[in-house]
Amino acid sequence: MRSIVIFAALMLGAAGLITPLLDRSATAPSQPAPVAALASAQPAVSSGRRSITIPRDRRGHFQTEARVDGRRIDFMVDTGASVIALTAVDAKRLGIFPSFNDYKAEVRTANGTVKAAPVTLNSVDVGGLVVRDVRALVMPDKALSENLLGLSYLTKLKRFEYADGKLVLEN
Repeated sequence: MRSIVIFAALMLGAAGLITPLLDRSATAPSQPAPVAALASAQPAVSSGRRSITIPRDRRGHFQTEARVDGRRIDFMVDTGASVIALTAVDAKRLGIFPSFNDYKAEVRTANGTVKAAPVTLNSVDVGGLVVRDVRALVMPDKALSENLLGLSYLTKLKRFEYADGKLVLEN
């Protein structure tokens, strides 16, 4: 129940933050580039640029698959999260095993403050858009129901924007 409440609070916070951020990035001048559906796993390439489009799921969220340090991980894109947030279970799958003392970053949630372990991911690849040395937090068990792809990845891209009900990422 606690993880559901935390997840709901994160979603409400993301909803409040995502609209202004995406509206702002959607109105910024940009070069149009062809996009490819994420399901095809084939990013579009134009003039050395790569872009992918992530459609909304049935809940209205943007879900995507990524390769973190070579291993496949599912994420929900969250422009309200300043960094990537990993569940403890998926961090273990990646070979990340924070000790008790590593949980020193304070993260505010609807249920109060939770301690998380800061880590740096060597590479995060979403549909061929590879970013290196990405900050992330490992959340303790039951503090997070799914991984969040936050701004520590997104801001290292050339652009990300919301357009026509889809999220476009470009490198």
